[in-house]
Amino acid sequence: MRKIVLSMMVVGALLSTSCKKAKEAANKTVDATKNATTKVVDGAKDATKTVVDGAKDAVASVLGGVKIPEFSNPEVTKNLTEYAAYAKDYIAANGNLAKIGALASKGKDLLAKGKELASKLDAKEMKQYKSVLSAIQSKMAPSK
Repeated sequence: MRKIVLSMMVVGALLSTSCKKAKEAANKTVDATKNATTKVVDGAKDATKTVVDGAKDAVASVLGGVKIPEFSNPEVTKNLTEYAAYAKDYIAANGNLAKIGALASKGKDLLAKGKELASKLDAKEMKQYKSVLSAIQSKMAPSK
């Protein structure tokens, strides 16, 4: 009987120790995963900002100094940058109807998305958005 009780006590002690160690290991794994995820997200944000900034600089030089400002909603800034890149491609098509036809749906989609995003801006930013959009479209006008 003593051997059975003693054996059960040893097994119980091992189980409780093993559970604590397993829980600690699981917590360490969760913490490491959170840290890694945070680093990846931060890196992606930095990379996106770098790409958008580079695109804005390229667009500004091609579109004769049209500057795309930062809006409170970064999606608006991204949309305008993409629309400016579309305008650059449109201008580069130089009246080629096949190329312009291929770009038409992209321009339509970007304008629709931009209109949806801009509707949520305050009055000052809406005015700024419309001003930049007009400047981009005026650069496209001679190509039409």
